[in-house]
Amino acid sequence: MRTAITAVVAMLAAISTARAEIIKVEYEGFTVWVDCARRGPTLFHYVAKKDSGSRDRSTDYKLDPNVPARCQSTSNELFQTFVPAGAADYDVGHQVPANHFDGSSLAIRQTNFWTNLLPQTKSMNRGAWLQTEYLIECIRDEVPLEIWGGPIWGNNFDDDHFFKSHGVRTPTAFWKVVIRTDNRRGIAWIIPNGDAPAGSLDEWIESISTVERVVGRTFKAANKTSRPSLSWARPTGCSVR
Repeated sequence: MRTAITAVVAMLAAISTARAEIIKVEYEGFTVWVDCARRGPTLFHYVAKKDSGSRDRSTDYKLDPNVPARCQSTSNELFQTFVPAGAADYDVGHQVPANHFDGSSLAIRQTNFWTNLLPQTKSMNRGAWLQTEYLIECIRDEVPLEIWGGPIWGNNFDDDHFFKSHGVRTPTAFWKVVIRTDNRRGIAWIIPNGDAPAGSLDEWIESISTVERVVGRTFKAANKTSRPSLSWARPTGCSVR
């Protein structure tokens, strides 16, 4: 199943890489690249450093006043409000999580800008995607981690439930590359934006070289061609679930 999904998203990535207006936006500790035609983030990057606080997460989603409105969602409403009967449940999915910057009130607010948000299924956002965030949350206390990631846009218009309400299409999958800054060893995933619960994370591991081919980017990692069978283990005593 994993191999088939990788082949499909590679094909979709190739056909969806077209003329685009991309704006690079620097925030407090992280960077996003916004695709104005898609009204959302197409790439993100940050270095996850040792935990430095536990400030409360914001619950309001807002436009970034410094980014053109034409490059952002046309609504501040939750995606859940517009899901049709019978469709999968969707969350407002963060690309860069607030919890990795919970020592900064400014960064927490900025992670809730629409420049950092996309439709993610509840299963995936609270499942496999969240597990990658937990892994980073634990390991960053031992060594800073370099994080790259973003959506893979497909051409399945049947799940574009939020195009009318928000002007935002629904990605087919999401990818993430995590690289240790001490030895440059990394791990990567391509996770389908569908049924991807927490226990499925290892199914979506890919070699970094495969992710490079799919998303058209190059990463400075020492083990690009290897595909681990298991995700990295969390350090003993890590408190996240």
